[in-house]
Amino acid sequence: MFLETICLLNAKVQNIDAHIKRMRQTAEYFRFDAPELPDLEVLLTSGMENLKVKCSIHYHNEISSISFERYIPKVINSLKLINASPDYAFKFSDRRELNNLLNSREECEEVLIVRNGYITDTTYSNVVLQKGDELYTPHNPILNGTKRQKLLQEGTISEKVIRKESLKEYSRIYLINAMLDIEDNISVNVDMIKE
Repeated sequence: MFLETICLLNAKVQNIDAHIKRMRQTAEYFRFDAPELPDLEVLLTSGMENLKVKCSIHYHNEISSISFERYIPKVINSLKLINASPDYAFKFSDRRELNNLLNSREECEEVLIVRNGYITDTTYSNVVLQKGDELYTPHNPILNGTKRQKLLQEGTISEKVIRKESLKEYSRIYLINAMLDIEDNISVNVDMIKE
């Protein structure tokens, strides 16, 4: 079973083409036909029209569930570096492996995954690191997220190989995903990334 998380902002679906593309790529890789998405704007629950809404779609060759909930970003004050190599190149419904990593966060709110010495992602987001006026995202993410792809295509961010040892070269780290943009400022100073 797979998961697609789609943002609706003021009752308008965001970045839908990227989500459909990812669903089709997932289906092609696992050899099934991707289901067609219904009109999510029509399905949106009454009273949620003026909110940021997280739409979660669980699917395989057909959609098994669609849910909507108001999105309230997590407060992130610090990140814990953790060495791991989770298999999450596709957005699976089963997040146990990522949730187990999150259990290692100690006093921090979230973990920053280091794979073979390279910075990747958190358990729920891609990351963007700031160096001066430039914004970089790690070259080898755990999941090539839809927001990450959009910001790369727009030229807002650039890919870069970022080693754990080079974190001190950056000033700030932003968390991005389908629900979070850089402007949402879910971020911490790099000195709040703990070993």
